[in-house]
Amino acid sequence: MQKIFVIEDDENIRNLVKVALEGYGYDVVTFDNAEEALKVLEVEKPDMAIFDLMLPGMDGLSAISIIRKERICKIPLIILTAKDKEYDKVVGLDGGADDYITKPFGVLELAARVRSLLRRTDEKIEILPYDTGKLSLNPDTREVCVEGENVNLTYKEFELLAYLMKNHERVVAREELLDRLWDYNAEIETRTLDIHIRTLRQKLGKEVGNYIKTVRSVGYRFVIRET
Repeated sequence: MQKIFVIEDDENIRNLVKVALEGYGYDVVTFDNAEEALKVLEVEKPDMAIFDLMLPGMDGLSAISIIRKERICKIPLIILTAKDKEYDKVVGLDGGADDYITKPFGVLELAARVRSLLRRTDEKIEILPYDTGKLSLNPDTREVCVEGENVNLTYKEFELLAYLMKNHERVVAREELLDRLWDYNAEIETRTLDIHIRTLRQKLGKEVGNYIKTVRSVGYRFVIRET
């Protein structure tokens, strides 16, 4: 049984998420603060964690950043929050989250997002090592380096870059990326892909970030350039 940590200080929402996900067969452990969750997470290594952003003490985004930077565990992380502005989504995804769900939310959508992210994690998209001279990607260590300097990517950013590099000989349609990496096509959520592309380009830097080309009305293509 897959274990999911839910970190939410609102008791009603915490219980709602717990009951909903347990109904789908998950083992759900809840916390009302990030500090306690981090201590347990490092020991138990759950399959996923869902964080509210506005928590007493340490906020959810700080906790996610700690998990990613200190490599506590490589699990998918979801933000569940009332903050619904595009800027908040960019900050959340750039800070290490793999998905971003806003309140109020539907139980069916939440469960679908959880199933999708866990399935994509389990499937382990085939990733090959790449080295373009300026940019290198190591699937074993999940490290990406630009001119020898490590670039800290989220789980989804790494998968997105690897998928584009793997398919560099063709244009990858937006629908394919959403289906392959997120497994949903809700029109309102295609902004998630746009945000990931934007932050990925920023992290790779101006020159290497431009390797990811936008093909208007179709999708994206990674143009590999050798030094």
